Amino acid sequence: MLSKDFDSAPGLTIPPTHWYRSLAAAGLHNPDVHGPARHWLQVEGSFTKALQKKCRSSFQVDVIREGFAEPSDEEARRLSIPRRQKAWIREVQLCGDGHPWVLARTIIPVSCLEGRGRRLLNLGNKPLGAYLFSSPDWERGPLETGLCQTELENQPQLARRSLFHCGQTALMVCEFLLPALYNTDPSL
Repeated sequence: MLSKDFDSAPGLTIPPTHWYRSLAAAGLHNPDVHGPARHWLQVEGSFTKALQKKCRSSFQVDVIREGFAEPSDEEARRLSIPRRQKAWIREVQLCGDGHPWVLARTIIPVSCLEGRGRRLLNLGNKPLGAYLFSSPDWERGPLETGLCQTELENQPQLARRSLFHCGQTALMVCEFLLPALYNTDPSL
């Protein structure tokens, strides 16, 4: 797998996460989903566009790592692909105004990489959302809410994910919200 360390935010990692089919179900386990992050957990359209609107000056996508690797067992089950089948996995950091706001992990099964889907291998620093929401071939499924298992203050505590379907294939986009995104202190 190609690899690049987090340059602008050392120590940020994607934590183990428990996923719930709804915000309400996650809220039974952690009421924080109904706090300041709620808006971001429920954004229905392009998450990238919503982040860009929040920016005062700049938005950028930093690729952390991408390449063929095995999804976790839970990810493979959710995508209905065989265990140990490699997929294109892309992890990025979405930054607004020079600060990391979101860690994103996308799992793209090989079946999604045929035909026009080959473009997904060469996104570079372009946001995946721009591709998915501009293509009539992709349809987003329901949002799920994640409760991250981390002990560190500035690590993601909450997350969201959804499947995007194109015919009989699907890919998974997971977005892990960093506290700087929804913190109400404007100095952060």
